[in-house]
Amino acid sequence: MRFSFQKFMALGILIGMSGCSIKQNKEKSAQEEPLNIILMIGDGMGVPQVSTAYYFGEGIPNFSRFKHIGFHKTSDKSHRITDSAAGATAFSIGEKTYKRAIGVSVDTIPQETILEHLQKQGYQTGLISLTTVTHATPASFYAHVKNRDLHEDIAAQLATAKVDFIAGGGRNYFRNRTDGKNIFTDFIQQGYHLDTLQLSEPVLDQPNAYILADEGIPSKIDGRGDFLSKATSKALNYFNQNDKPFFMMVEGSYIDWGGHAEDAEMMISEVLDFDKTLGVVLDFVEEHPNTLLVVTADHETGGVSIGKYYDVDESTGDKKEVPEKVAVYFNTDQHSGELIPVFAKGKGAENFQGIYENNEIYHKMRIALNPKPVENE
Repeated sequence: MRFSFQKFMALGILIGMSGCSIKQNKEKSAQEEPLNIILMIGDGMGVPQVSTAYYFGEGIPNFSRFKHIGFHKTSDKSHRITDSAAGATAFSIGEKTYKRAIGVSVDTIPQETILEHLQKQGYQTGLISLTTVTHATPASFYAHVKNRDLHEDIAAQLATAKVDFIAGGGRNYFRNRTDGKNIFTDFIQQGYHLDTLQLSEPVLDQPNAYILADEGIPSKIDGRGDFLSKATSKALNYFNQNDKPFFMMVEGSYIDWGGHAEDAEMMISEVLDFDKTLGVVLDFVEEHPNTLLVVTADHETGGVSIGKYYDVDESTGDKKEVPEKVAVYFNTDQHSGELIPVFAKGKGAENFQGIYENNEIYHKMRIALNPKPVENE
């Protein structure tokens, strides 16, 4: 069989058009697929804390894998220097509130969180924390109370919040309660695979809850091991195998605690552990591009700076700078008012550049979920 040059060219054009059509259909399909959102919060993590990963870690930190970076302003409605409750609530409900508030507005009225909003859209949801799962940061995504210290009320709300994957501490607020109730029975009645002893394999067709310490999970220097990265990896595998879109919040809680204790070793080890977990999540995002990852903090803790390292002669008190070393300095044992970095990767990451208020993070996530259609040129 012989083809004329004209027929050959026409066939080539048709094949090319067919290839373009397939590519366009794939792109359209990816655009229509619901967006996964992962929000990672390094509690108390400002620019100096992030910097420690570059001075004290091995190799290139995973923070270097981001191209879209911004800053947010942390003040809440009642205080210039915020706390974790008001800070996380700004992320979860999209408006600033008062210090110590959990999921409520300035007049203590409960507001729908982004987790609750996405549940209504058919999303799976997850919460991972190193503190108790009733602590301010995780609680701000599912609970609604006027004061962060109401741990037992928060625990009771978690039992009915229908979060698909929960990992952290806080057994005391579920079973050693002042009202004598055992909230763990409520989890079982809700169909949870509940484990209070170990991070066992998730059950795919059930929600999973791992409440593994009476209070918080131990810090890294106290022997926590790889709980944060392992729990995050298990959650990602669980969500992925269930083949539904998801929203997950992961908190690196003890960066904040290291700042409060003015303990450089603790703070550095927690940042490095957070960065390791960040690597797990970034690998997932790169394999699943229909995912938005946002990494930030609620506030900075410790007024930390990275400065010169000195050897001190104990007999004379003379100081001599060691050029190849740096030291961590604390200005306070409390929160500071520093601007906080925001790292973003995936669909909608470009929206997180610039300097803005902390509650804008909520709205930027919503924009990524519902991007405006691009008009045909």
